[in-house]
Amino acid sequence: MLSLHFKKPHHFDMDSTDILINIRKIVRSINLESKRVQKDYGVSIPQILCLNFLYQSPNFQATQSEIKEFLNLNPSTVSGIIQRLEKKGLIARLPKSGDKRVTNIILTAVGETLLNTIPPLLHDRLNKKLENYNQYELQNIEKVLVQLVDVLQISDVDASPLITDEI
Repeated sequence: MLSLHFKKPHHFDMDSTDILINIRKIVRSINLESKRVQKDYGVSIPQILCLNFLYQSPNFQATQSEIKEFLNLNPSTVSGIIQRLEKKGLIARLPKSGDKRVTNIILTAVGETLLNTIPPLLHDRLNKKLENYNQYELQNIEKVLVQLVDVLQISDVDASPLITDEI
């Protein structure tokens, strides 16, 4: 049987168990939100982020490369997201006028309607709350998060700049 023992440092009252519990709360919240959104709206959070990026793009369109850069995910993952959204009629692919080698991904009216029915996601709520922090406080939060990533030795993990748990 695996036994986990966390040593309590002498220099402060909080121990590593408290930190792990708080990390677990964040991860669990992300997982629960993702499952709820998938169940209620039939799309994953990365798919919603893709739709939202197109909604905010000029003429509601972008290239697959631009979407990949925004989501900060690998090309095959982005390709899968786009294929699933296209199957659902939420986006369409059109050859770029003037350069048939480039395909534009375009948000459809169905995609826009779906996007407008989804409530604000965890990352939207986080962004809104972080607007109340000054630059010094934000830098401190970032510093601690970077330290946690280093401690956990997960700095090479591919991650979107937005809160999501599945593709």
